Amino acid sequence: MEKINDLHKILDEMKVDIEKFYDKGQNAAGTRLRKQLNELRKKAAEIRKDIQDERVKRKSEGK
Repeated sequence: MEKINDLHKILDEMKVDIEKFYDKGQNAAGTRLRKQLNELRKKAAEIRKDIQDERVKRKSEGK
């Protein structure tokens, strides 16, 4: 669950920068958004791997 909470945290941080970039025209916010999107992608990949590992584990246990 901690990794899911990390995703929520990143998304919450992105909301502020989205507003700054699109509504206020701050280019630095766009840079932060790109960095946050990359971090989001990495966290999502970790979660996908964890899910796949759990599926394999369950299958090998006969569940």
